[in-house]
Amino acid sequence: MNRRNFLSATCKVALGTTAAAFSASVPMLWAREKGSVMLEDIQSQWRSFLPEGFETVNPREKLELSKEEWRKRLDQPLAFDVLRREATERPFTSPLNDEKRDGVFACAGCDLPVFTSQMKYDSGTGWPSFFTAIPEAFETKKDFKLIFPRTEYHCARCGGHHGHVFSDGPAPTGERWCNNGVSLRFIPKAG
Repeated sequence: MNRRNFLSATCKVALGTTAAAFSASVPMLWAREKGSVMLEDIQSQWRSFLPEGFETVNPREKLELSKEEWRKRLDQPLAFDVLRREATERPFTSPLNDEKRDGVFACAGCDLPVFTSQMKYDSGTGWPSFFTAIPEAFETKKDFKLIFPRTEYHCARCGGHHGHVFSDGPAPTGERWCNNGVSLRFIPKAG
């Protein structure tokens, strides 16, 4: 191994170790700040975040529309590109990134509740981020668009693309569900 390759490999290992130590400490700090909340409680009590009278849809009742029907249903061209063509919105452009009220985040394509405000956290990435999702709200698949494999997730009801799941999130899951804001609609809790 020549000197340049040796130094390059050493720097990569050092940077990787520092990043891993930092990402391991963030969940612990977040858990202390939020208190010990049981993941099962967060995932099972999502209906309590809905406004009274909100009709939920069943994720098993698939919504299939033509390309033209999707264009009419989605009010923004970017929403169509993200939900139907797996595009990505620019970071720090979604107003939902700063949303802090109690409520539910639903799929912008079909109104299926997918996250609650209790699941949201500020990841600093520029996209709305969550440490878990409402059970059965999403289906996943492997995505190789950036060469290395990522886990892409999409709405279980309409198949709309939402984002990717990463393993650098806070406790209690260690996951970061990095979501395109344009794929979501926020429904504030009444009261």
